[in-house]
Amino acid sequence: MKRVSELIGMAVYTAGGAKKIGTVQDAIIDLQKGEVSRLSLEPIHASNKLDAAKLFREKTILYKNVKAAEKIIIVSEAPTIEEPEAEVQPEAPKPYTAMRYRYMKK
Repeated sequence: MKRVSELIGMAVYTAGGAKKIGTVQDAIIDLQKGEVSRLSLEPIHASNKLDAAKLFREKTILYKNVKAAEKIIIVSEAPTIEEPEAEVQPEAPKPYTAMRYRYMKK
């Protein structure tokens, strides 16, 4: 098992064709689970939410796709440089409906 700090700077290759796809620049940790969730192939610098979302889609790999990490990192053939999710449209506000409450005496 590697320390997160040891992953930074490691070369990342695909499993099938041994194609180099980049070098780990940063690790993204899920603090609730206490584990690495993604590896970033570029430094994470975003000025707004849209830039951050684009960076995550295009320049990060899900850590679950890592097959081996010794001197290099090998990822599954299709490293999840994920497809953008369809943008969810917010629901229209529902019309106000009054609620009735009954107060009970003790």
